[in-house]
Amino acid sequence: MDRRDFLKAAAPVALGTLAAVTATLGAPGVAAAEATAKDKAMKILVLTGSPRKNGNSNHLASRFIEGAGEAGHSVVRFDAAQSEVHPCIACNSCGMDGPCIFQDDFEIVREHIVPADMVVFATPMYYFGISAQLKAVIDRFYAINGQIHVPKKAALLMTYANTAASQAAPIATHYDVLLDYLGWQDAGRVIAPGVWTEGSIRGTAYPQAAYDLGKSL
Repeated sequence: MDRRDFLKAAAPVALGTLAAVTATLGAPGVAAAEATAKDKAMKILVLTGSPRKNGNSNHLASRFIEGAGEAGHSVVRFDAAQSEVHPCIACNSCGMDGPCIFQDDFEIVREHIVPADMVVFATPMYYFGISAQLKAVIDRFYAINGQIHVPKKAALLMTYANTAASQAAPIATHYDVLLDYLGWQDAGRVIAPGVWTEGSIRGTAYPQAAYDLGKSL
């Protein structure tokens, strides 16, 4: 093969190699994919209601956060039971869209829930309802009603000791009605029955389900 024939044969190979190197170093398609992934990243606020730091619903919240973080989302966690949130007293000083008369840890919720793309509620069932600690936070939504009454995603992570599905219905219905009122979209729920003692959820499939939910967003 003379020099001219060699150059003709080598040119396509060289061009293919150059294209591969360009893709590796950051071709327009790769940059576009990275930009799309960044655009899909969400700000997520996780609100927990269990007073047991190692409780079952708290473990679901941790696993969800792990999955959502690995998916590239930004997550803020607010543990209501370890915070100071005064119950709403219906004074209407806030006018449903203003400062509350109580200057407490709800200001942290206010800071993060307004710009959040998604809000996650994690609660144990206490006497067939949402825990009082989380309910106090939800009741204080009244003061920011005008700011959060916009499209967002939401999820429910719930644990309870009993096993009858009918007994989980009050919390699930409360969640559904809340989302319907606010105009939020349910992105999924993990409802774990039959877990009572602290840590008993760890031997079930529910933590993986919470992780998978977060990772799938």
